[in-house]
Amino acid sequence: MTKLIDAVIPAAGVGRRMGATLPKQYLKLGRMTVLERSCAIFLNDPSIEHVIVALSPDDDVFDALSLAKHPKIIKAPGGKERCDSVRNALSLSRTDYVLVHDAARPLLSKRDLENLKKAAFASKSGALLACPVADTVKKSKEVSEDLYTSISTVPRHDLWRALTPQMFEREMLVNSLDLAKQQGLTVTDEASALEISGKTPVLVSSFDPNFKLTTPEDLLMAKALLQYKGEL
Repeated sequence: MTKLIDAVIPAAGVGRRMGATLPKQYLKLGRMTVLERSCAIFLNDPSIEHVIVALSPDDDVFDALSLAKHPKIIKAPGGKERCDSVRNALSLSRTDYVLVHDAARPLLSKRDLENLKKAAFASKSGALLACPVADTVKKSKEVSEDLYTSISTVPRHDLWRALTPQMFEREMLVNSLDLAKQQGLTVTDEASALEISGKTPVLVSSFDPNFKLTTPEDLLMAKALLQYKGEL
């Protein structure tokens, strides 16, 4: 029996560090917007039942995209924080499993997605794409505004950078987000909500570029990678 999944895309943010007039998810990457590219892999995956996009109440761009008319797309109201947007979207989901993916990660590969799904189905606590930290990590002290000094080096052998998608049983994620809210904790990704509830999600190594677009330089790098692959 096929295990169906809903994909949740929190897209209510504005991305101020991008310095653009539009929210970064609506910037163009070739013929498509960043958001359309981030959603495309899920829209083309037969195991994905719906793609639930959480939007700001002030969003006046999404409905003009062809993406808005896709039969798999469901709109959800965005919240004050990312976790609120995800929770609102989950209230519209009916599948046993859900995955959550950043609106500004348009480079997710099919290989990484398939590896994530296999790990999440086999795990009792879900799974998330991640990368081991390769650089030396420093702990800092703020000396003055915009000036920090290095005070120690943090061992990196067990440090990972959390990516998305992150995939869990829907009910487990709902309960974990609700528990975090009850405790007054704002979580920055879904795995941290699972950790608060005592779960230990599996880390799945990402093999392909899957960085989040945050700055204009990130956008240029994404364009270069897509052009190199002939996908722009």
